[in-house]
Amino acid sequence: MSFLIAAPDPLLAAAGDLMGIGSAIDSANETAAVPTTKLLAAAGDEVSAAIATLFNTYAEEYQQLSAQAGAFHDHFVRTLQAGMSSYASAETANAAQQLLNVLNAPSRALLGRPMIGNGFDGAPGTGQAGEAGGLLFGNGGNGASGAPGQAGGAGGDAGLIGSGGIGGTGGIGRAAETAAPGLAVGQRWRRRHRRDRRCRRQWRQRLLLRRRRSRRARRHRTRRRQRPQPDRYRHRRHRAARRQCVGNR
Repeated sequence: MSFLIAAPDPLLAAAGDLMGIGSAIDSANETAAVPTTKLLAAAGDEVSAAIATLFNTYAEEYQQLSAQAGAFHDHFVRTLQAGMSSYASAETANAAQQLLNVLNAPSRALLGRPMIGNGFDGAPGTGQAGEAGGLLFGNGGNGASGAPGQAGGAGGDAGLIGSGGIGGTGGIGRAAETAAPGLAVGQRWRRRHRRDRRCRRQWRQRLLLRRRRSRRARRHRTRRRQRPQPDRYRHRRHRAARRQCVGNR
């Protein structure tokens, strides 16, 4: 791995020098534009006119090429200046962050939160709560998303000036946690799910069958009640009548 070391001040100075060179070239091209593009014929013959036209054509092509080269030069200088400015801004931000870390180290050790600045966000997938913001000013860190079956982390509290962090999203459910290790576990879960559905379907069928049987039994009992009841003591009356007949004889 190669390392790049850039010095912003010399590069910005070099960009300024390049800008000066570009300005000098542009002024020279503007000065030479009129004498070269408006060249008059040396005499009134056709050869002199053709030579003057040829030189004017070459001069116009040169002006077009020089304009394109000047535009490229200006773009290169602007890009160099922007890169060095962003690099200098990043260096300043890193130095400021290091200074803040040194300043906030005692307050983090004692109170668990910085003195100045925003709190750290929780690590994703851990359900970790966001760090509280700085005591003086700073926003609270955002809570981390939860692991499967775990709630998301709470957002960190804000300081005197700032806003609290956003809470993390909860993890997926327990069933998804069982299916997470791989395809085999997911297939086993799907088979079990189909078996549960089949068992529920069979249970519903049994329940409907019981209800039908109970309705049929109720209808049968109702019909039996509506039928005329047979004479249970008929055989006793026949016996008594037969005895009476035998006695009369």
